[in-house]
Amino acid sequence: MTFPRLGVIGGGQLARMMAAPAAELGVPFRVLAEAEDSSAAQVAPHEVGDHTDLATLRAFASTVDVLTFDHEHVPTEHLRALESLDVAVHPGPDALQYAQDKLLMREAVERLGLPNPAWAAVDTLEDVVAFGDEHGWPMILKTPRGGYDGKGVLTLDDADDARASAADGTLGTWLAADITPLLAEALVPFARELSVQVARTPSGEAAAYPVVESVQTAGVCDLVIAPAPDLDPAVAAAASAAAARIAEELGVTGMLAVELFETPGVGPGFQVNELAMRPHNSGHWSMDGAVTGQFEQHVRAVLGLPLGETAPRGTVVMKNILGGAREDLYAGFAEAMAAHPAAKVHTYGKDVSPGRKVGHVNVVAAPGEALADVVAEAESAAAILRDGAEAAPSSSARPATPDATASDTPEARP
Repeated sequence: MTFPRLGVIGGGQLARMMAAPAAELGVPFRVLAEAEDSSAAQVAPHEVGDHTDLATLRAFASTVDVLTFDHEHVPTEHLRALESLDVAVHPGPDALQYAQDKLLMREAVERLGLPNPAWAAVDTLEDVVAFGDEHGWPMILKTPRGGYDGKGVLTLDDADDARASAADGTLGTWLAADITPLLAEALVPFARELSVQVARTPSGEAAAYPVVESVQTAGVCDLVIAPAPDLDPAVAAAASAAAARIAEELGVTGMLAVELFETPGVGPGFQVNELAMRPHNSGHWSMDGAVTGQFEQHVRAVLGLPLGETAPRGTVVMKNILGGAREDLYAGFAEAMAAHPAAKVHTYGKDVSPGRKVGHVNVVAAPGEALADVVAEAESAAAILRDGAEAAPSSSARPATPDATASDTPEARP
């Protein structure tokens, strides 16, 4: 047997969703999970350990041939130590550092000549106020490491707000914790948020997915539409080229997600928001809506296999299931599936808590189906699972048929 053994550090839902395509390919798959009941540990061979402990990482690495990640929080110095072993680490630390540290990311985007918002590293309240006075209020302040889903992000309305936050608010907590420098960014007036994903192998082969629209609620991805409706083809091409260039210049292997602000009439029509070097929430639509889903593509990429076709099967809507009134998601399966047989339900084996990502629903548009109806169908299915809500009007539901894999140009936007 020459199949390489693939190991994933982190036992979250991303590792869980890598397990199925690895199994389909016959690739031995193993997870270093945070806890026995973590999302991936429920479905894949695993061991429990601390991803910040070098001895644990070395022991786990000795059991596999290729290492990849469910998250970006493994200390960079540990990754460099792992590279000294005969284990391929994808993405490697030289690339992953730009997803781990937002200041390094901003520097890299600037160095590559790609569109950045105004930004600066700030160490004190005085630095923050000076940045806001120069670049305008409101402004954004971020912790360089560890933030996700709106965590580690602070909006400051004016200088007085900054002073109040430094006295007894979030900024004061950050300064007291000595996590400076912080990242200050100008607030970007944008039309909507976009995301583009590209996969890259160690040999440099790359494949991009269509640019998608991402709708955020309280800093958490709520809805994704693929491809992004009504997007200027020139902007789409420039965004895809930017993602490909970032992957190439930074030496990314595996999946790269580049989150963008659409800025019509300004520069190439977008600015770079953040990077993620792993499968990403904005790509979950591809599990049912693309010829090759992002999780199979990530497995292929880190193993150095030829990449799969990324073409969408039509317009696709992904709706996240965030924790709500229903604690037992399975109790809603029968109702949701009966009301929406074309909706594909994915849940993560997580305990439900308010606002927590516990699953998602994908719906691929039928030929000629209006985008508004596809969105309504995905939202209705998610609402039933989340809260036990009544299904949307029957106009949003349709039978699942074998040929419901493509759509015409959407007739409406939500």
